This record gives sequence, C-alpha cells and structure tokens, in this order.
Amino acid sequence: MNGPVTPTAAASVAERPVPLDAVRFAPEGMLGAWQHRNAEATLPHCIARLEAGGALPNMRRVTGEHAGPFVGFHFSDSDIYKVLEAVGWEAGRSDITPLLPWVDETVDLLQRAQRADGYLNSHFQVDAPDRIFADLRWGHELYCLGHLLQAGVAWARTVGRTDILEMGLRFAALVDERFGPSCEAGVCGHPEIETALVEVHRVTGDERWLRLAEVFVDRRGHRSVGEDRFGYHYFQDHTPVREVTDATGHAVRQLYLAAGVADVAAETGERALLEADERIWRSAFGEKQYITGGLGSRHRDEAFGDPFELPPDRAYAETCAAIAGFQFSWRMLLATGDGRYADEMERALINAIAESTSLDGTCFFYSSPLQLRTHRDGVHEQAPSERAAWYECACCPPNLARLLSSLHGYAATVADGRLRLQLLTDCTVDLGATGVGSGLLHVRTGYPWDGDVVLRFDEPFTGRLEVRRPAWATEVAVDGVPATDAGYLVLDGSTSPLSEARISFGMPVVVRAPHPRIDAARGTVAITRGPAVYCLEQADLPGGVVLEDVAVDPAAVWSVDAAPIEASGWGAPALRGWARVRTPDAGETYAPWHPSVPGGDEIDVRLIPYALWGNREPGAMRVWLPVR
Repeated sequence: MNGPVTPTAAASVAERPVPLDAVRFAPEGMLGAWQHRNAEATLPHCIARLEAGGALPNMRRVTGEHAGPFVGFHFSDSDIYKVLEAVGWEAGRSDITPLLPWVDETVDLLQRAQRADGYLNSHFQVDAPDRIFADLRWGHELYCLGHLLQAGVAWARTVGRTDILEMGLRFAALVDERFGPSCEAGVCGHPEIETALVEVHRVTGDERWLRLAEVFVDRRGHRSVGEDRFGYHYFQDHTPVREVTDATGHAVRQLYLAAGVADVAAETGERALLEADERIWRSAFGEKQYITGGLGSRHRDEAFGDPFELPPDRAYAETCAAIAGFQFSWRMLLATGDGRYADEMERALINAIAESTSLDGTCFFYSSPLQLRTHRDGVHEQAPSERAAWYECACCPPNLARLLSSLHGYAATVADGRLRLQLLTDCTVDLGATGVGSGLLHVRTGYPWDGDVVLRFDEPFTGRLEVRRPAWATEVAVDGVPATDAGYLVLDGSTSPLSEARISFGMPVVVRAPHPRIDAARGTVAITRGPAVYCLEQADLPGGVVLEDVAVDPAAVWSVDAAPIEASGWGAPALRGWARVRTPDAGETYAPWHPSVPGGDEIDVRLIPYALWGNREPGAMRVWLPVR
C-alpha cells in the first residue's frame, strides 16, 4: 500500500518511502495519540462543517437539490475533496465503516454534479458558467481539481476504490485538452495541481499527466496570470522556475509549487529544477522561517516577507503554510537523502502544526502568531485570538485532517537495502514490508518530550538501520557509548545481529537568541528543549502581572517539571524557572534612555510547549521573552 508521495521505480531519488501500512503509530506516543484524535474527532467534525459551512449545499445547487445562495469562498469544493482524501488515507489504517455512508453519498453527489465533458465546480457551473476557465488567476478551478485528484489517489492506493479518481481524470482530461502541451498557455493562480498530476502519473503509469505537470511548471514565471494588485511575485509568476533565487509571494502557493517542482524533477531527472528548489528551500527555511516552523510573515497577502522579516506578534504563519513546508521538505528529503530536511519537518510538526489544533480536535488556528498581546481583540477572521471551530476560508482544518491520517507514511524511508527512521515516535515497523528484514521493529520512546529511544527486534536483525540524529542533538549515546555519527546514527547488524538497541538524546533546556537581523525579536530569547519550542502564557502568571512586563535572565536555570501537563495526553512536560516583573515608566511612552538596572519583583514562572498554548482560556502568550 503506497502513501501520498510514491516516486516511480525510474525516479531520480535518494530515498523512497516505506509502504503506508509498514508503520503503525502506537497510541501511547504523541503522534499516535494525535492521529487517533484526528480519526475520532477531527474527521467527523470536518464532515459536519462541510454541511453547516455551505460546501456541500453549494454542490447541491449544481444538481438542483438546494435553492439557497452560494456560501463562502468560491473554492469551497477543495474542502470537500481534502476531507475525502483524509478519510481515504484513514481507510488504510483503521475501520472507517461509520464514515462510509457519508463518503458514498458525497461521491454520488459529485458524480451527478459533474458535467458530461468532465468539468466540475460548484461556483462556476451555477453562478458564472460564462466564466469557466476565464480567470485562472483567481478562479482556483485547477487548484480544486488537484485536490480532487489527490482524494482519488488516496482511495485507489488504500482500498482500491477508483470512482473518485475516475471523476478527477475526466476533469483532468478536459484541462489537458484546453491547456496541454500544444494548447492555450495558462497557469493556475494557486499552484497545487502540479503535485496531484505527478501522483496520478505514478498511480496510472500514464505519461500524459506528467507531461501536463511539466507544462504547468515550465509556464510558471512568464506573467501569464495578468496584472493584479498583489503583483506577479504573489503568484510565483514573476520569474521562470529554473531562474528563481528565493522564496517569495503567497507562502502556501510558493511551497505547493516547490513541492510540485520537486515531484517533476524526481520523475524527469532534471537537475536544474532540483537546484531551483534547493534555492527556494534555503531561502524559506534559512531566512524566512519562524523558530516554530511557521512560514509567512505578512497578513496583507499571506506572504513571505524579506529575509529575517519575522515579527512575532504579527506573524501570519498560516497552518496550511506549515503543512505545505512539511510536504516540500519531505520531497527534498526523498530527492537528496539529506537529514536536514527531516529536521525541518520535525520542527514544523512538533510546533507550528501541532499548535494549530485544540486538544479535543475540533477547533483550529488559521494563523499562528508567536506572541499574542494582552489586549488582542481577535477581530481578524483568519487570525483570531483563540482557536475557532471553522472558518469562512476553511482550507486549514481539512488540510490538517489529510496530513494526520497519512502521517505514518512520512515516518521512514528505504534505500540501498537499509531502513531510515525519519520521524521518531512510539511505533511498530513491519520490516518485511520495507524489504530490509523480517519480523517487527518496535520503537518505544516518549519523544519528543523524552530523549530515550529503545529499538527492539522480533527477530535477529542482520540488516542496516539508520536513525536520524536531529541537528539540535549535541549529546547522543547508542547503548551507552557516545555517538559521533552526523546526520544518521548507524546500527549495522551484518556482523552481529541486533535484538535491541538503546539511543539516548541529551535534551537540555536551551536558551536561544534570534539572528541579529531579526529586528522584531532583538533583545529577547526563546526557550527550547529538544525539538519543542516553549512559551509563556498569561494563564501561568500570578494575578495582576501583565505578560508584557515579564523579563527573564538568559543565565537562569530552567528545570523540567516532573509531572506531565494536564489534559494534553502527550506526556509533555512544562519548564519552570524565574523571571522579573518590570515596572514601566508611568505616563511616558518614549522615556529618556538610561542604563538598564535589574529590578522588579521576582516571580516563579512556568513555560509550556508552544504546541499546547491556548487550550485553557483566551489570553496573552509569547515565545520570544524580553531579557531583563
């Protein structure tokens, strides 16, 4: 059973994903518990909201079963497709019988709504039939098709169901006839279809879909979307892909495009495309990424800013951007085998992506600031001061659902007869399914909150296993011996079969300073432990203390709270230390400068993982803490 990204046998890649059913997360681990919550709470919630939020009624307008007005954004069809995809991946790992009636009813609705020529779009078919394919810049028709195709891929790969894929192929054939290699030039204003087309090629073996993906990549950057108030950079249509030097424009669009470019490069072997992606990746993750893994610093256009333009309190950091960054890094990991890409997947997953969902799995952040001020009123619909059950632009919750239901597919890779563990979590790996041995590998760990990892083999293992050594891990031991391996820890059973191995990642609390060019965070520090970023919430301060008045000593000692944080279900610990409460100069917004003298009341403070903030009550929060 293949997962979301499965390069063909001929693809130019350094790593290949293991089969989707080769890895099973244990419910005791963070990722397993999160995946279970996604199946039990998030998926049913998304299904209910597709109805209440208007996406499904919009589609019924096409069949004449609903007479109301169109509700929401005109690309709401994509939310239906993402939820279908999420259920499809879930079908590969658990019993989805209770959800099947909804799936069957929805597929039947889509089939009846689809035109004879393959076209399917609830907005244009009813409200603007004369505008079909007339506005690729903002129409999102190809974007929606991409998500329909990916839903089809999920069901075809997990249970062999092909009716969703067949619908998508009929629509894709129409697009190919209109915009294919020898046809009208045009690209979608929102990249996404490129990854879908390559994956359809991988499922069907039909070169037609790879060629169409190539065409869309080749046409990007020739300013075909037309003039717009946001400019060509917003659509990544300012420069041909092979000449791009940095990440720019709308963050989700950029990252989806880069992922599609990586897929095309893998199947064609074109080095120039991979080199362009490497430049985009270095720009996005080296100069424009928040410490939490969030991407995109500008609210106005949901876009990347300039290098090191990373304001904590104005961070947009859309959840979909963090997910898109995760997907882009995964493809770069497959292409190159370089563990730094997995490091950034982990950073986003443990922080920016995990933070997006409430502990009950039914409320979500659209944007993910690193600071919420005490008097924040949350009037911006896409950037509220607390998680919301749904959004008018509801792209993020279904995106989370589809990632989580397929997350085990990103845990490990194989190449040259050896297995690599990329995501560390409590899980079981079927070695026979991976092709590197027989029996089961049991991974037992409290990671990312605990640095101890125990690997047990059902049968003596005579192959080669490599475990990613995160870049933050400066002290690592394997079976009690300090490890010097960089990138991946090598466990070789060829000379002495392995039955068990123990890895220990030292997880001290680390106080981190921002890059000197991040002006908005100058004079502050962030506290991390392992891959987790911590934050201070108003809820953990004494009454009468305002969060903005709290300052820390970078040299102070932070201790790990022995008791896991209540209600998280993850075994995540808090950190405890002390800080001072500064007294602002009364009445003077801009007082004369004078040398800083430590002062103010000393208080005990408790930090929690950024992933868990906002689960108790609305209130102020900050990651970057002022230095006293």
